[in-house]
Amino acid sequence: MPFWRTLIGLVAAALFAAGAAAQVAVPTPTPAGVGEDEVIKVTTQLVTIPVRVMDKSGRFISGLKQADFHILEDGKPQEIAYFLNEEESFTVVLMLDMSYSTKFKLGDIQKAALEFISQLRPQDKVAVVSFDNQVHVLAKPTTDRDEITTAIRSTRIATGTSLYDAVDTVMKSLSSSVEGRKAVILFSDGVDTTSRKSGLARNLEDATELDALVYPIRYDTFADVQSMRTKPTNGIYVAPVVPKGTKADPNRADIVINASGEQGTTLEDYSRATGFMQSLADRSGGRLYEATTLTGLSDAYARIAAELREFYSIGYYPTGERLVDRTTNVKVKVDRDGLVVRAREEFITRKKN
Repeated sequence: MPFWRTLIGLVAAALFAAGAAAQVAVPTPTPAGVGEDEVIKVTTQLVTIPVRVMDKSGRFISGLKQADFHILEDGKPQEIAYFLNEEESFTVVLMLDMSYSTKFKLGDIQKAALEFISQLRPQDKVAVVSFDNQVHVLAKPTTDRDEITTAIRSTRIATGTSLYDAVDTVMKSLSSSVEGRKAVILFSDGVDTTSRKSGLARNLEDATELDALVYPIRYDTFADVQSMRTKPTNGIYVAPVVPKGTKADPNRADIVINASGEQGTTLEDYSRATGFMQSLADRSGGRLYEATTLTGLSDAYARIAAELREFYSIGYYPTGERLVDRTTNVKVKVDRDGLVVRAREEFITRKKN
């Protein structure tokens, strides 16, 4: 954890005290010795894909039937075995970054999150997860709005940002215990500083397999972070970091920190964060939203809530065989002219130990 973040957290605490979802086909277990390039059968695994259909003006097309859709896997037609229309409910996981780097005040974050919950349908389940240097599961999936409200209002700003660990926790939970349509709403600047159990590469691999839509809401804190690093804090001057090269974090092979040990403060860190958030959206079939103001944050939540009411879910049992760790391409088509189909178009079959 960067020294300046820890110092700011301690100073803030002292002042406060003084003043106060296409489900990826998962292969069946393979015998020991099966190589990475060997063929595995996945015909018993249902693959589900969230699909949004629009006209050329971007307006959602409702009322489509199963017979209107066709699925191709690597160019080969597949039989649709599962279909849900846009009226079916979602399980939504709301992930809130509670690190000191956030540019929004705690009350603003909570208010916007509560407004978002109010725009979901009564039958939609919601889970609440916050993260700082630790991951906090504040509410498991429920339709009880009072429980959800209490969970959101219990969030507190703290030091550290274990973003990758939080994403890993949520993805594993969705894959193992939640059925039906799923979505993850991730509110963060995308910069990780304290994860130790997971990393960027693993998160993106898992997103390719996840049968949930991921909607990141990204805010840029780079200027704020630079200001905090150089600003006198309660009479104590926090020295700026002068980059003198880079070195690998020994605990996280996929993350690079600057030579001074101040992880999560450089332009490279923020560029990586933007790419990470965009890739989560692209690989899952979701969409990245930017929020530079409180109004923009509320607008992003509203757009996501509306879009979640505009998805069909289609599933099929693959008729072919696949190679481990090879990309499979999927194409969803609609039997109507002039319509645009948005759905994830590829996934990777992993070998499970």
